[in-house]
Amino acid sequence: MNLISVQIPWRDGGLYMQQIIEQLEEKRKAAILGGGQHRIDIQHGRGKLTARERIDLLLDEGSFEEWDAFVEHRCTDFGMADKKIPGDGVVTGYGTVNGRVVFVFSQDFTVFGGSLSEAHAEKICKVMNQAMKVGAPIIGLNDSGGARIQEGVASLGGYADVFQLNVLASGVVPQISVIMGPCAGGAVYSPAMTDFIFMVKDSSYMFVTGPDVVKTVTHEEVTAEELGGAMTHSTVSGVCDRAYENDVETLLMVRRFINYLPANNREKPPYRPTPDRANRMEMSLDTLIPDNPNMPYDMKELIYKVADDNEFWELQPEHAQNIIIGFARMDGYSVGVVANQPKVLAGCLDIKSSIKAGRFVRFCDAFNIPILTFVDVPGFMPGTAQEYGGIIKHGAKLLFAYAEATVPKITVITRKAYGGAYDVMSSKHLRGDVNLAWPSAEIAVMGPKGAVEIIFRSDIGDEVKIADRTEQYRLKFANPFIAGSRGYIDDVIAPHATRKRVCRSLAMLREKQLDNPWRKHDNIPL
Repeated sequence: MNLISVQIPWRDGGLYMQQIIEQLEEKRKAAILGGGQHRIDIQHGRGKLTARERIDLLLDEGSFEEWDAFVEHRCTDFGMADKKIPGDGVVTGYGTVNGRVVFVFSQDFTVFGGSLSEAHAEKICKVMNQAMKVGAPIIGLNDSGGARIQEGVASLGGYADVFQLNVLASGVVPQISVIMGPCAGGAVYSPAMTDFIFMVKDSSYMFVTGPDVVKTVTHEEVTAEELGGAMTHSTVSGVCDRAYENDVETLLMVRRFINYLPANNREKPPYRPTPDRANRMEMSLDTLIPDNPNMPYDMKELIYKVADDNEFWELQPEHAQNIIIGFARMDGYSVGVVANQPKVLAGCLDIKSSIKAGRFVRFCDAFNIPILTFVDVPGFMPGTAQEYGGIIKHGAKLLFAYAEATVPKITVITRKAYGGAYDVMSSKHLRGDVNLAWPSAEIAVMGPKGAVEIIFRSDIGDEVKIADRTEQYRLKFANPFIAGSRGYIDDVIAPHATRKRVCRSLAMLREKQLDNPWRKHDNIPL
């Protein structure tokens, strides 16, 4: 069979291809320039980075693979047909953070104020869908003026499409929102459904209705910063997990933070080798608890001293400070830490602390991260404000979260564990795997003095008798040995051995298998 060579005239030997490549480069330059140099200068003048500069800082150098750089909006109303910029106000794609794949979208405030159009939303949805397929975290860098008004309901539909994927991705891959500019109206609900929110002080804010609307409707005078700034949400509302000084610090902290998280719900917690020995003794812990049971101490000292390399990544440190949450490593593996803080409200559980810890416990359970709980809790906060605010249902959120969690759960009671709060804080009754107590632990229905005043009501007024009976009650009941005799405490340990015992327990539980009964989903008391 004869093969006939056919010469196809490729327009002067590749000239045509060269022209196409040149057009491609021109289009790419336009996409990179975004809203133009003037708007970039304005962005820099506000102390903010551009969308692409943020991605370059967040991801490993040279790892970013951009998608949909040439996408443009399809709106023809209000003169928009003549205002098209490649990328349409959001940069999307994937790359790596410390070698691990992540998907990212970064809204570009220089293009139509970062407003969300139908095409803009489609770009975000595409990377979210792909992240779920491959099992990689999603990081959203938010800097947007909200829905693009010129597109009307189409932009609202775009928001709803993003919301739906936030829900579907929840518990499948970690979702992190970084608020680096305005985020108002319907736009706030996407970050609200993600796992963690980081904000930039003085340049980012979140609110459902802005200051002008608030003034019109309620006659309240409030600034954007007061209404929804980083400090408001990191201290008062608890919407924000951490707030940092500027764009650079925020993005570098997100790079560090993601090292604690698995890529998806099928992975084990990440491991990082450490020179810190698992059997290290910390003798100073033997004197952490004051002799006076009513004296406070700092629970963070315990957390830092037992964690690998004395490192602890605290979340919401300025909100609901009577409970501490965050990530640490034990023998190289990530763990979620929940601890009562005796320095604040004596470590009582209240509405805000229950919500704060409950959501964190559910995140850890969704992503296979063991939960380490340090307990020093005298009970739930009393008072009309708590009861009227729904402490019953809100407190049940934390109870529910611990009870449904199937990950390894290790509990260390350092001092007080009274009443229902003892049950709630990952007790043996809520399927705690290893429950340990220090010799100073007081496990009882209530504090000795309160118990004596109920049991010996007739002695009230006789201070000597009450004091004597209180001390007798303390010696007999306010200790870990009665709970230990019932098997509710697995062992009473020396404080200095806490790290060793926790690390050994985690190693034993590494292949733990526990499944809840089948159900479509639970019905947590929201």
